[in-house]
Amino acid sequence: MTDPAEQAPRAADLTALGRSLSGCRACPRLVEWREEVARVKRPAFRDWDYWARPVPGFGATDARLLLIGLAPAAHGGNRTGRMFTGDRAGDVLVAALHELGLASQPTSTHAGDGLELHGVRYTSPVHCAPPANKPTPAERDTCRPWLVREMELLHPTVRAVVALGAFAWQTVLPVLAEGGWRVPRPRPAFGHGVRVQLPPAQGDAAPLAVHGCYHVTQRNTFTGRLTPEMLRDVLRSAAREAGLDPR
Repeated sequence: MTDPAEQAPRAADLTALGRSLSGCRACPRLVEWREEVARVKRPAFRDWDYWARPVPGFGATDARLLLIGLAPAAHGGNRTGRMFTGDRAGDVLVAALHELGLASQPTSTHAGDGLELHGVRYTSPVHCAPPANKPTPAERDTCRPWLVREMELLHPTVRAVVALGAFAWQTVLPVLAEGGWRVPRPRPAFGHGVRVQLPPAQGDAAPLAVHGCYHVTQRNTFTGRLTPEMLRDVLRSAAREAGLDPR
């Protein structure tokens, strides 16, 4: 059985990290679920050969802006093998990034569709699709070393983070504290539009701006809790702080 705490720190770069991560079987419940989803499938995807493995982060390896979600969707990333690809959340997020000039195209349908992110990367605290989209605290903690190592590898370039939802916010702050930034105590509460500036823990390393944003779930986007304009506003602000040039 893969031990993320042993495997993740060994990755020399993000490509190696993704390769090692994609073979992880550390959480029995998640392994069973992701593979069951791939066997049963949705009728609309019956001809697909599902990825059915942990889904690595995607985007620039020298990203200045990192977006952090929750976990791959059962019939999205778990099917296509790429974060925010093949589901409604991906449709909304990539369309917003494209409007800001941060993505090469407005759609994200499959891993070979030509999508490129400009100065942006996205990842998640949990890399396997969980039942009911609800990972357990133990599963989150087991998966944490992958996110810790991803942040370490991005440390030289990343200047802003957008936490998509409370789960991402609550998970990433301890990771950032471990990764070399000073997180206020008590830790700031999540909210849409909340922004926290984290100074480096030591030396002359760059500070990191952390932004909160409602997650791009169907519930949030269909009800209007998160509108396209609200999403673009957070992404634009974070991108500017990261040193990018959004529209």
